[in-house]
Amino acid sequence: MKILLIDDNEDISTAFSKYFIYRGHECSVSNDGQNGLSMIENNSYDAIIMDLTMPDFSGPDIVESLYNRNLMNNKLIVALTASSISDDEKNDLKKRGIHSILKKPIDPDELLDYLSKIKR
Repeated sequence: MKILLIDDNEDISTAFSKYFIYRGHECSVSNDGQNGLSMIENNSYDAIIMDLTMPDFSGPDIVESLYNRNLMNNKLIVALTASSISDDEKNDLKKRGIHSILKKPIDPDELLDYLSKIKR
């Protein structure tokens, strides 16, 4: 799988990226929401994993930008969050095209298994 990981926590993104590559996947990383959006716009990925809570330009900001420009089609986006999120927020993100929202911390094996099951 070709995976994009967008998370402002460099420790998390480095660890997950190294693990995904070790498991035979291609993984690109952005530690900034705006840069992550640019990477989505200019590349094709089998799966996009993004943190919802990032400073300056958050996961919902990325989704909103893609959605408003009709760029959510055929994107498999899984959001991760350590914060609590309301059902209304979850429903809004899913209406805009997010596939699922998972709680952090998450085991990288579980995340890869999950992505393999939902990948179109």
